[in-house]
Amino acid sequence: MSDEDKQSRPVHEELSPEHDDPLIRMLHLVIRNSVRVLAVLMALVIVLAVADVVYVMYQRLTVPPQFLLDYSDLFDVFGAFMLVLIAIEIFINIRLYLGSNVIPIQLVIATALMAIARKVIVLDLSDTGAPYILAIGAVVLALGISYWLVARGEYKLPRSGGRDRKG
Repeated sequence: MSDEDKQSRPVHEELSPEHDDPLIRMLHLVIRNSVRVLAVLMALVIVLAVADVVYVMYQRLTVPPQFLLDYSDLFDVFGAFMLVLIAIEIFINIRLYLGSNVIPIQLVIATALMAIARKVIVLDLSDTGAPYILAIGAVVLALGISYWLVARGEYKLPRSGGRDRKG
């Protein structure tokens, strides 16, 4: 393979439809079709989750005093909204993966950040111990640093095998 061919190929390709081994090619096809099924199922989950948000809001707003949400109701509604947004992010991950054969790492990290943000938003501090809060803080910090490094693009996968630093 010439240097020009190496440079024109993606750095990180997960399920290439063009593989030398026919078995691997067939397995890649099976996996890609499975991912398509997952995309359809995720779209169904999103629709059902939106219906659940509507139902939760309806339930909370029709209980006396009507059209008022208390503290716990707000957390239930916020949690349901965040869950829908996380499902949408996962669907976007699947769609991007299907379109490029590459896992969009920045979006995966952003989805994880959104999931941990949801956890923080609905966290009941009266029932949560210090080690658990510290662990969540460590996860948020690690994901934040990871996202920043990936978004900044300082480190990228090399085409030659070693770690190259952009400069």
